[in-house]
Amino acid sequence: EKALQAKKKRDTMAAIMLDSARFYLGNLYSGDKRADAHLQYIQNRKLSPTTVKKFGLGASLDFFSLPDYLQDKGYSRQDLIDSGVCNESKTGKLIDTQAGRLIFPIINAFDEVVAFGGRLLEKADFAKYKNTKETLLFNKSKTLYNVNLLKKLKRKQAIKQVIIVEGYMDTISLYQAGFENVVASMGTSLTKDQARLVKRYSDNILISYDGDFAGQKADLRGLEILKEEHLNVRVVPMPEGLDPDDVVKKGASEYQKCLDAAMPLIDYKIHALERKYDISKTEEKRRFVAEALNVVAEAESEAVKEELLKKLRDKTGITYHSLERDLHNGAKEPPKDNTTTATAEKAQIAETAGADKIIKATRFILAAKLFSASYAAGFDLDILPFDNETHRTIATYIAERERAGEKIRPSELFEILDENCLEFNAILDLNYEDKLSGEVAARFFSDSVKTLEKRAVEREINALREAYEKETDEDKKREAAKRLAECIHRRNISKK
Repeated sequence: EKALQAKKKRDTMAAIMLDSARFYLGNLYSGDKRADAHLQYIQNRKLSPTTVKKFGLGASLDFFSLPDYLQDKGYSRQDLIDSGVCNESKTGKLIDTQAGRLIFPIINAFDEVVAFGGRLLEKADFAKYKNTKETLLFNKSKTLYNVNLLKKLKRKQAIKQVIIVEGYMDTISLYQAGFENVVASMGTSLTKDQARLVKRYSDNILISYDGDFAGQKADLRGLEILKEEHLNVRVVPMPEGLDPDDVVKKGASEYQKCLDAAMPLIDYKIHALERKYDISKTEEKRRFVAEALNVVAEAESEAVKEELLKKLRDKTGITYHSLERDLHNGAKEPPKDNTTTATAEKAQIAETAGADKIIKATRFILAAKLFSASYAAGFDLDILPFDNETHRTIATYIAERERAGEKIRPSELFEILDENCLEFNAILDLNYEDKLSGEVAARFFSDSVKTLEKRAVEREINALREAYEKETDEDKKREAAKRLAECIHRRNISKK
């Protein structure tokens, strides 16, 4: 009975999504003046009518015409909200969640429209791109944009390699230029589920992210996930500041040159360091060599290490034997000028380690609350201080929902936060692979709370000490001393 109801609900949602996609597509060529901006954007991006139709691009023209159209077709208010295409406004009226945006239908491998991406056409303070929320049909971490056309391509021919890009426009532009073996990760770090999905089509993956990828995402965490799934991963270097869409506009041959220059992940990490340092300067060259040797140490075989060391020798002019000796001695940072700097550096490392512990604790607490882990149920976030703006936004959202007795829906935060926000994605990533469930998670939650409470008390102690030292009035000084003693007592008790 339950399974039947779930299937019926899913089928209704799939029908809503398909009807919405047709409605948006109809808007684009309706002749309505409000679609002019959408058509102009498509023209500026040099997309052909054939491409537009193949990807089902559409236009949302206002807040109310889609909900009115769907309700006239007989869909219930609740189903429209659950599907993600509509939301309730403050006045209680249904509104189109993608109001005014250019629409990109997200289609799964079974040719079902499961969600929509929308792009703003004018400058604004909020996210340029926005996806509809996660639903029965749509799980962002298990979906790749354009997997439907990739599946069709596999029916026609063997796919030697799959190109993974970051967004809708990169995918569409590359496809139109003849690179049909392309999918997008939709702006989040790649997940295990996405790695398994892409593996159905090819074992060879080319990562083609933006030109500033090297600088901003040097940890390349998502790419390690692909390697863990035994995929052969190479990274495509892009000209600085350009994305695949920019390059392919200059011609398919220009983008093909980038693909031909694709390099293994470990080589790309060194390439990323080359962009970071100016090796014509002695000090920067030393830092480059030290960091590059740390990367070489990760190589899986001695043969790869030897090859990488030869490249470093040719790039830096340092002899192979010196590089090899430093590698085996353990890559070290270049020596500092004096002991004062070394002491300051040690303090900085300790501070960084402390900050790292704080951020891990904060992320875990917010993720546990956001995804309603049972062990986090009675905990009140209001008692903790949050320095980071993203953390404060998430904590405020959770606290407001709890006070109102409403269900916490993580997907609603996509309405508030930019979905490319790295800190938000780091918190969302904790919901994968059962990281939030079980006894170990419950213990880590408890330890994380203690970590943040301890920091709050330490801060209070420091502030009171400062106030005590600055105070000249004897009565106020005594009062500050009393509060300081109470605070220290509270900290000492919590340590036991």
